Amino acid sequence: MSDTRSVFEHHVDAFGEQDLEETMADYTDESVVVTNAGTFRGLDEIEELFTGLFAEFSQEHTSVTVDEMIVEGEFGYLLWHGETPDNVYDFCTDTFHIPDGTIQFQTYAGKTEPKG
Repeated sequence: MSDTRSVFEHHVDAFGEQDLEETMADYTDESVVVTNAGTFRGLDEIEELFTGLFAEFSQEHTSVTVDEMIVEGEFGYLLWHGETPDNVYDFCTDTFHIPDGTIQFQTYAGKTEPKG
């Protein structure tokens, strides 16, 4: 699983299955994830981020739709939208830098509206 596309697809599948172990297999201690909620560095912080995300996205009546996946060289781009019991994710993007078979850098941006 060393090329950009296979790591990217593995990550999207693992997230969709809410599989924390498989999701974390795509990162290293040197990985960085930047979001509007903060910057997460290394396996421990990134695992905390995904633990929180999985708590929300594993609830009943949750949907996530991937609108576009693009791979260009060492980069992957994901456009998606979704809904959980707590939030509506109208327009979301993740961009990944995946050299040498792991996600080294990821950004997330999205329009999220709380329900209620």
